[in-house]
Amino acid sequence: MTERDDQEAGLRARLVDVGVELVAERGVQALTLREIARGAGVSHGAPRRYFPTHVSLLSAIARRGFGELAVEVAKAVGDGSDDDARVRLRALGRAYLDFAATHRGMFELMFRHDLLESNQLGLRETSLPLFDILAGLVAEARPASAAGARVVAGALWANLHGIAQLWGWGSLRLATGEDDVEPLIAAALDAHLGPGAS
Repeated sequence: MTERDDQEAGLRARLVDVGVELVAERGVQALTLREIARGAGVSHGAPRRYFPTHVSLLSAIARRGFGELAVEVAKAVGDGSDDDARVRLRALGRAYLDFAATHRGMFELMFRHDLLESNQLGLRETSLPLFDILAGLVAEARPASAAGARVVAGALWANLHGIAQLWGWGSLRLATGEDDVEPLIAAALDAHLGPGAS
């Protein structure tokens, strides 16, 4: 790799880094090409040399978020040698909700497929394995399910995502009187997997 190639890769990474910082500080609406370029210290047209469209830059930023979430999920579920699938699903749910609470702007961006090109820049290769982990744990926890594990996992994911959104907005605290999401995670698992052991 030449020095110029190194500089190009460095600027490309810097543009993504700036986007990650902007979405963390100011949310998805701050992710304009002009703001990202300003933060990276380049002209407002410079990002187009590295990302042909605004959507491709947003997708690269979201990919970083999926990578971070994958690390958190891997820590939460471990290798599975010590816990049953339901315990690991509960840990996955907690990791997902914790990520949503601590990375609100990134969390919003990651699931805005109206803003992203999921078939570009390896975004699907980063996001779909997370769903595969969820589906695998659902299949393990509920092997004789009438519905396929991926369908049940999709419904559980939608439930967890809704909890994340409504908890972040304060609606669930108000409606349920709960101070922690743990009972909501347990209820979601019961709803989709059947009641757990007491």
